Amino acid sequence: QVQLVESGGGLVQPGGSLRLSCAASGSGFSINAMAWYRQAPGKERELVAEVTSGGSTTYADSVKGRFTISRDNAKNTVYLQMNSLNAEDTAVYLCNARIFSSARWQRTAYWGHGTQVTVSS
Repeated sequence: QVQLVESGGGLVQPGGSLRLSCAASGSGFSINAMAWYRQAPGKERELVAEVTSGGSTTYADSVKGRFTISRDNAKNTVYLQMNSLNAEDTAVYLCNARIFSSARWQRTAYWGHGTQVTVSS
């Protein structure tokens, strides 16, 4: 099995920064893509940023220029650097990984449990 462990969430003032981390552990798999989603109270879950195995990145319009997604392939870890945070960024942030399992010969998606980001003065 593959496990995703998220960290880095917390309380930050408007204009501040946070860096989220998501580490994938296990065996017999390769990562095709990793992404960060977020869900705020009363809103649908939305894609924040994604990075593919080829290094291509995608960002939501609301975070372009402020957030940066990156991968450390040696550590099977994805990061989300969040700058110039505002109240609209308050949400539970969830890590997602699209995995190819060589043992089961299939593609599988995994989700982390989420980490809370709160932007407040």
